[in-house]
Amino acid sequence: MKKTVIKALFKILYALGAVLILLMFWQLVVMFGGFNQALLPPPLYVFQTLGDMIKSGELLLHVQISLYRFFVGYSLAVAAGLTLGLIVGQIAFLSKLVDPLTQLLRPIAPVAWMPFIVLLFGIGDMPAIMIIFIAAFYPVLLSTISASKKIDKTYLRVARTFEIKQPQVFFKIILPAIFPYIANGMHLGLGTAWVFLVAGEMMGVRSGLGFLIMDSRNNMQPQVLLSTICVIAVLGLILDKIVSFFEFRINRHWGIQSE
Repeated sequence: MKKTVIKALFKILYALGAVLILLMFWQLVVMFGGFNQALLPPPLYVFQTLGDMIKSGELLLHVQISLYRFFVGYSLAVAAGLTLGLIVGQIAFLSKLVDPLTQLLRPIAPVAWMPFIVLLFGIGDMPAIMIIFIAAFYPVLLSTISASKKIDKTYLRVARTFEIKQPQVFFKIILPAIFPYIANGMHLGLGTAWVFLVAGEMMGVRSGLGFLIMDSRNNMQPQVLLSTICVIAVLGLILDKIVSFFEFRINRHWGIQSE
């Protein structure tokens, strides 16, 4: 327990050190790079602006809207990716059908679908949610299909020997065996979805962090733009840590990870 606490403290110190180095580099670029501070404001000015946005409640409103869109889109992507991936991974002919379609559609940037999404769903939350869904869906789907194919058949033979039936086979054998691979896909999907959340909110909506970036750019407010970028970065880190925490707890529950 003591070693775990010490490791966590060192991780925090390293993270703070990395942030401090980044801020120092930013300040030096502003001071000696010859940039107009109206175009590239120093860190202190940006943090003052960030504080004003927090006090006014404007930032919290946009964060809440963005997180709502993200969690709806990401949750739907994980549910659909896991369900379809588990089915396709266990049925050979479906895998042969789905694989070429996936490889054909996956390289298309989610924002390329935006005109069709707007035509189908109109403007509002749905276009951003659909962009997030598309961005997160393929990493989760592909990792789940790959994991399903890697299940050791010995586990299933043992289950049949002891006459273990569904759904116990799935929850007690299959899911614990493939969860580490699925978790990796969920991590990739989360990062990709968070990136495309901002892109999705830059078009057709009047709220959210992506809208804030576009609005501050159009109004020549670089301090607001950089403040929003900082918030996006911090929220992305927090979301990743939340997923890592739940992954750790589930792995410990199944005896995959002890520390």
